Amino acid sequence: MPFTPLDPTARLLLTPRDDEGPARAARLRELGMGDEPVSELDTFARELARVTDAPVAAVNFVDERRQYFAGLYDASADPARGPVDPDGGFGRVMPRDHGYCVHVVARRSALVLEDVRDFARFAVNAVVDEVGVASYLGAPLIDPVTGMALGTICVVDQQPRAWGQQGLRTIKTMAAQLQQEILGGRDRAAG
Repeated sequence: MPFTPLDPTARLLLTPRDDEGPARAARLRELGMGDEPVSELDTFARELARVTDAPVAAVNFVDERRQYFAGLYDASADPARGPVDPDGGFGRVMPRDHGYCVHVVARRSALVLEDVRDFARFAVNAVVDEVGVASYLGAPLIDPVTGMALGTICVVDQQPRAWGQQGLRTIKTMAAQLQQEILGGRDRAAG
């Protein structure tokens, strides 16, 4: 059998396995999260961007097929059009195999990528070429009832960033705050 070289334009999709996807999707439906923008989460994303000095911040919920940014702030968007510029920038829905939040959900721990190109597993992700993401910082949103990671809060930049220990502490603290304020409050309201 002749050797066929790998296509250099082919992407290796290294999306983590997700056995909790169906249960997570059911829990998100139960909480009424993950299908529509939430103004409080847009406000949270704006504050997260301010605190981390990042141009883009999000509150992201992951189901078995896709990711939904229920809270989103993109500094490059035209404020007259709302938090997301539909003609460019970051949109509310992204395939599950794009980005880094699915890795945070799978591992249930924060992820710091100061320069995604330094990590072969992450450098080949579609968001690098399609959106220009060069740096990522994210932490999981753990459901206080089920213990499942429902999604993430994250910030990205199109330039490498030295997030450092302070960035890691900040993202973890803000994720814990959101879990308590939003997820805990929604669960009490649903129950």
